[in-house]
Amino acid sequence: MTNDSPSLDTKDEPHETDLDLILARREFLKNTASYGASAFVSATSLNAASALADDQPPTAFKPVSASTNDTVVLPEGYEYSILIRWGDPIYSNGPEFDPETLGSAASQAISVGDNNDGMDTFTVGTRTILVFNNEFTNLEIMFSNRASRSPETNDDVDKGKYAHGLTIVEIKETNKGWKIVKDSEFNRRITPNTEFSVVGPAVGSDLIKTTNDPLGKKILGTFNNCGNGKTPWGTYLACEENINGYFSSNLNEKFTQNRYEKRYGIAKNGQDWGYKWAQTDTRFDVSIEPNEPNRHGWIVEIDPTGERKPKKLTALGRFKHENAELVISTSGRVIVYMGDDERGEFLYKFVSKAKYEAQGNNSDLLHEGELYVAKFYDDGSGKWISLSDANLSKEETVVYARIAASNVGGTTMDRPEWVAVNPHKAEAYVSLTNNKYRGEKPSHPLNMANPRRKNPYGHILRWTPKNKDHAENNFYWDIFVLAGNPYEHSDLYGGSWNINANNMFNSPDGLKFDSRGNLWIQTDGDYSNKDEFAGMGNNQMLMADPGTAKIHRFLVGPKECEITGLTWSPDKRTMFVGIQHPGQKGGSNWPDGKNSVPRSAIIAVKRNDGKAIG
Repeated sequence: MTNDSPSLDTKDEPHETDLDLILARREFLKNTASYGASAFVSATSLNAASALADDQPPTAFKPVSASTNDTVVLPEGYEYSILIRWGDPIYSNGPEFDPETLGSAASQAISVGDNNDGMDTFTVGTRTILVFNNEFTNLEIMFSNRASRSPETNDDVDKGKYAHGLTIVEIKETNKGWKIVKDSEFNRRITPNTEFSVVGPAVGSDLIKTTNDPLGKKILGTFNNCGNGKTPWGTYLACEENINGYFSSNLNEKFTQNRYEKRYGIAKNGQDWGYKWAQTDTRFDVSIEPNEPNRHGWIVEIDPTGERKPKKLTALGRFKHENAELVISTSGRVIVYMGDDERGEFLYKFVSKAKYEAQGNNSDLLHEGELYVAKFYDDGSGKWISLSDANLSKEETVVYARIAASNVGGTTMDRPEWVAVNPHKAEAYVSLTNNKYRGEKPSHPLNMANPRRKNPYGHILRWTPKNKDHAENNFYWDIFVLAGNPYEHSDLYGGSWNINANNMFNSPDGLKFDSRGNLWIQTDGDYSNKDEFAGMGNNQMLMADPGTAKIHRFLVGPKECEITGLTWSPDKRTMFVGIQHPGQKGGSNWPDGKNSVPRSAIIAVKRNDGKAIG
């Protein structure tokens, strides 16, 4: 999910703004960069016929066709079951989901949250804990029993509020499939009312102090958690994204955005996105608590066992976080790659000050380090630029990371979303979902890393660090795939050579490697299945081979959903996949069938032969 507001205050980049000039430099890139620009091949190789000629399916599954049906489509030999749905109780004393009332604030507080997104599994002894984000709520679905299809009472407002945050549950495989272990001591909800400690450069900063927290050391709540990360010391990273949609200025009609609020989209026109949280909690009224927005938009660290208090990691910067991909560099530093999911924003890297120790106490490694922004050059090289050069104080640099990144000249990107690091090779991938402003606004110039005007389809960019060390500041990059439609276009909008009629998709979003080194691609795009998106069907999940760059469709979701969130059982025989906001526009009744309310869910996918899936 993304806010549709453009970013501001970004510097123009010194790149060519004519697409023909960019295309003319293809051969130059091939000859001068170690990675070259493999996606930029001649237009004749972009047509479907040439791509299909070398399209061999993987041995693990027979690829599925695009679908517009209101169900989950899987390859032959695979099946799925519903693990968890919005509103399912996590305690035995919790009421089952009521399709008539759609629950209350009290029931929602002890039930699975809405719109599951990033997730991961953790093992404690022989037990499995599943942690997943609950990003946002579909007001027209959650309040479809209200005439206004929006929260009307205070209880409605609080119900929507408690549907946000995270859900943590123990799960167990039974002879009837995977189930929640109700009443497990691990089960709990983390909501916008949960207390977090503040760690990192913003601790005690005047920028985050409020009436209820005059010392700037504790923050209440997390919400709009999108993607995730996982640390080798056993904690979960949840990433706060579109936090701007929850703030309003109900008590001050003369409220106007300052420069910082404008860059972060806070209380535009004094309105939120219909959640009405300020109605029951004055923290969300910026005319009362102007610093409250600065307390959100961070990456938070959660202990799945509940033994340690949740933290807001301010050293990793504040922006619209998509996910947090953590890797230990060859030099021992902890690296966290992060995308800021808004058009014309940036790709970031955090490098820890201290080194990881396999048997040591690593709990504070994400508290102190250096934050960088990516600069992509047209010759296939790139550089990580330190935000310490942004001419801001340390606390301003992290609270207003977007402005710091602009000040040092980072490359504005086409909505950087999930980042994934290959577990078997020193390389990383980022999904660039789309950008209707590319080539249309001065702060969104065309360049080789973002080569298509308006970019309706998105692409995936790949880079390898110098000396195969992710802590290095220099890297080489190429484009792994340009999504597109080869039957509608014969130019770059048709996609790169590895796109054909059997695997067309748009708006790549979630990215994750499995243990075997396969890259899984999840989409959150246009599901109209017409015009320039004809033949793509519903949103989907594909598997890519990083070595050959071949891509095959594995799963198609129900109508109007997004596929997001991916993890595995400890034995790798079950793949857990997130189905978010089915029926976003009223066209689905998945997963419960005819006349039922659509509900976001996590499915458990298995092979019929019982073998591992990644």
